[in-house]
Amino acid sequence: MKSNLYKIGELARKAGTSVEALRFYEAEGLICAQQRSESGYRLYSEEDARRLYFVMHAKKVGFSLKEINQLLGLQLHKDEHTCEEVKRYTGDKIQEIEAKIQDLDKIKTALNSLHQRCCGGEESAVNCSILHTLEDPDYFKIKKGEPDV
Repeated sequence: MKSNLYKIGELARKAGTSVEALRFYEAEGLICAQQRSESGYRLYSEEDARRLYFVMHAKKVGFSLKEINQLLGLQLHKDEHTCEEVKRYTGDKIQEIEAKIQDLDKIKTALNSLHQRCCGGEESAVNCSILHTLEDPDYFKIKKGEPDV
């Protein structure tokens, strides 16, 4: 039984991505066509397609290309690694995301504060409280009890 082989455009369509993204992943060493046609076209196997899905799904849940490469190493050598090692990657990513959420909450609080200071009227922005606050060198200095933004 012959397995399906895909040209780059066919695999991109099958996976719901672009040819450019596929080429980028190849340039980053995340996927690689194992075969070539007689006319030199890259040919991707079902295994290559699964690897592409792995990369795309890992990217969608927030893993960086470096982290995806590390996860692919675990994927390729499953018998040499434990579930605990694999789970550690998601735990680390959750902590990273939580820290980003906290940073975004601080930014949102600061933006809300700026937004509320402004009257938003039709007058000239010469006396705009938002613009004055942003140029104030002391505005973002850490004050007791206020978020560090």
